[in-house]
Amino acid sequence: MPGTGLWRTKSVEQSILETDEPDTKLRKNLGTRDLIVFGVSVVVGAGIFTLAARTAGDLSGPSVSVAFVLAAIACGFAALCYAEFASTVPVAGSAYTYSYATFGEFIAWIIGWDLILELAVAAAAVSKGWSVYLSQVLGIAGVEVPTTVALGPIDFDWGAVLLGVALTTLLALGTKLSARVSLVITLIKVGVVLLVIVVGAAYINPDNYSPFIPPAKAAEESGPAIEQSLLSLLLGGETSTYGVFGLLAAASLVFFAFIGFDVVATTAEETKNPQRDAPRGIFGTLLIVTVLYVAVALVVTGMVPYTELATGEDGTHATLATAFSQHGITWAATIISVGALVGLTTVVMVMMLGQIRVLFAMSRDGLMPRVLAKTDPKRGTPARATILVGVAVVLGAGFFPADKLEEMVNVGTLFAFILVSAGVIVLRKTRPELPRGFRVPMVPLVPILSILVCLWLMLNLTALTWVRFLVWMAAGVVIYFAYSRSHSRLGRGELDELAAEVEQQPETTK
Repeated sequence: MPGTGLWRTKSVEQSILETDEPDTKLRKNLGTRDLIVFGVSVVVGAGIFTLAARTAGDLSGPSVSVAFVLAAIACGFAALCYAEFASTVPVAGSAYTYSYATFGEFIAWIIGWDLILELAVAAAAVSKGWSVYLSQVLGIAGVEVPTTVALGPIDFDWGAVLLGVALTTLLALGTKLSARVSLVITLIKVGVVLLVIVVGAAYINPDNYSPFIPPAKAAEESGPAIEQSLLSLLLGGETSTYGVFGLLAAASLVFFAFIGFDVVATTAEETKNPQRDAPRGIFGTLLIVTVLYVAVALVVTGMVPYTELATGEDGTHATLATAFSQHGITWAATIISVGALVGLTTVVMVMMLGQIRVLFAMSRDGLMPRVLAKTDPKRGTPARATILVGVAVVLGAGFFPADKLEEMVNVGTLFAFILVSAGVIVLRKTRPELPRGFRVPMVPLVPILSILVCLWLMLNLTALTWVRFLVWMAAGVVIYFAYSRSHSRLGRGELDELAAEVEQQPETTK
């Protein structure tokens, strides 16, 4: 068992052998198409239907399309690193599992705790957005029913709770069934997006693209300094609203729109041929969504001046439907609202799926209660972990406000990307003989570029987001030393039998 204490690592072979334990065995029934469907279904959502218009109005102006390209480049570097790990360590848990094999248990716990911030909190936040669209669609149908009701001092979002309960049930029934449902819904929402691009292109006014990068707002018009990007504060910029700093801040914010391609890596253990299918699923997802995002950003900023997409004084945000409504294309606005409702359904579902698989992996290692790793013998799904994640998402979406959650999710995801990128370099040095279905080109250059780009994006998030992130991480450290360290299966020697089995294997297979 390499390493001791906080830095004890679980070998790749141990991780793979552990997947065959009868009580915690997942069913392998996913292919490349299923992975791309999962990836596109989670990524094509809030970024297209809400984030593009709001970011253009509040931060970047028409250059939001460039912000999407910058965010896609950052994701591309990280995607290469995820693809190598997913094909080398085809085990549930994604960045958590990869960190356990390279950096040791403590860092693995930190990244697992960080992934909770990325996936569970994002699922709760998007559920609230789904509830808003549900209210709009009901209004279109002539049913004026608010999806949020006051329970004393607390606002209860019954729409988000309804979605959480339905998706928890679906995920408990099986991953393959979830993939089939995702395929149908994804085809619908991609069709809506293509309709938006084709119809909206006819209403583009080239004058709306000028100025492409609007001049920066004065500091007194942009709010408190702590709500400006950390990069602008470090470099002496007065504001990150419009201007070059606004464009860079927009890239960090629209990065939220790409979150989800890494969920493909969490399902590697359930993939029939992970060495081939996992990399294809990751790259296929990223390519499709980048083209769609850039096209939609160009259309929405070409249809109306960016100033008309800014957040209103009453706090109302512009959406994709806003641009169509201003041109009187009400039928398209209606279709967009319905498409967003349908589309956000799969976003929440696949985020929950990713969170369940991370929790499952941490529980199988003993860092979370072991009982959560038990799988249903008939359906091959971790039913208890599914129910726990479902309850957490329902409570978060039903009773807590979603403000600022997007930036919190972003900083957590970028931190995970950095560790995965560094992990590729470490594992190439420590285990060069491992069979790799996909290899990152030009190592260590590409992983280093991935790390630098992710750090740059993190610096463009607000200083207040950094404070919240550090508080979240501190809470995770407390939980590790209070519970996880003493319950670790690796620390208790419970994986010694697996280690012995590895030692008995021929040298060429280690």
